Amino acid sequence: MVIRMLDHETASRSGGAETDAAGIATIAKAMAHPARIRIIAFLLSKPGCIGGDIVDEVGLAQSTVSEHLRILKAAGIVTGTIDYPRICYALDPTALAPLRALIDAIAAHPTEGDPACCHIPQARASSETER
Repeated sequence: MVIRMLDHETASRSGGAETDAAGIATIAKAMAHPARIRIIAFLLSKPGCIGGDIVDEVGLAQSTVSEHLRILKAAGIVTGTIDYPRICYALDPTALAPLRALIDAIAAHPTEGDPACCHIPQARASSETER
């Protein structure tokens, strides 16, 4: 998927790269707040917890925590199961797979021996050195 996202030729034929990139951006944006990271970390330590537990742990108002949970749910990172009158929240680790694939691809990219800047086509590089 990451290869397809980065391959502009494939993207222009399939339209899938834009979808992949948009999905990764949605996940990253949902995680781009310290309170949401604290909520995710808490859910990692206590799978299947009640919303009130999250409020106590994060230390924010109920309405603020609810808004952060709404954003995390909209991105698919968190699921909520209603057990009236409570909602039990849990992480959906599969939702993070696209972001993880991109980060793994970045981390695996070799940097030693790579030029520090951009690739310059050979014909252009020759004309620039002549100036």
